[in-house]
Amino acid sequence: MFEARLINSAHFKKVLDAIKDLLKEASFDCSESGIQLQAMDDAHVSLVFLTLRSDGFDKYRCDRNLTMGMNIENLSKIFKCSSNDDTVTMKAQDDADTVTFTFESKKQKISDYEMKLMNLDQEHLGIPETDFSCVIRMPSAEFARICRDLSQFGESIVISCTKEGVKFSTSGDIGSANIKLAQNNNFDKEEESVTIEMQEPVTLTFACRYLNFFTKATPLAQQVQLSMSDNVPLVVEYQIPDLGQICYYLAPKIEEDEN
Repeated sequence: MFEARLINSAHFKKVLDAIKDLLKEASFDCSESGIQLQAMDDAHVSLVFLTLRSDGFDKYRCDRNLTMGMNIENLSKIFKCSSNDDTVTMKAQDDADTVTFTFESKKQKISDYEMKLMNLDQEHLGIPETDFSCVIRMPSAEFARICRDLSQFGESIVISCTKEGVKFSTSGDIGSANIKLAQNNNFDKEEESVTIEMQEPVTLTFACRYLNFFTKATPLAQQVQLSMSDNVPLVVEYQIPDLGQICYYLAPKIEEDEN
């Protein structure tokens, strides 16, 4: 038997918003420790890794490990039928081919939705431990804005990290754009700080489109962490308070040598 309850369905809605543009379907792996999801987008360009810890739920029970393959779009449709402050309970039997979602409103309204599960053949990739050359922490809303603004100018964003700060730049048909952020430790409002831990300078280029997909997770966390090293994927990480984390991995673009 698997059962997990969240007091606010809004949390799960935000998680779905953060992955639904990248993933059409995915397997939710449920165990005693919580729920994990690991999947690549259809183009095999980025990887999504989601962890929801069991102690972050109001009630959590998982008698044996269970993998639930779900269509993310259909899952989003079900959650659209709930109000943000509804309590949501997910339930599935051990060998179930369906999962049930029960939404309970403050006004004593109870709605049940049953969704068919899918058998998805998804391989799990080992994510190697990496000592990154640069780790940047910054307000997630600021990062979302930078990605949105620069995507008006070009299809790629160059992220350069030096001890002076971090620079985001792009160029395209209409011209070029650069945004620089210096380190600033705001001890009163930690969520507004920009901090950089750097072993060595790094400059890498990434597809705007994917960075904008990742920033859909902005409502989940006030800060975002960007971890970069040469020749390894960028890690964009959002810590979901009291519940878990969502990480996105994106390989850098290899710039063609101009002849």
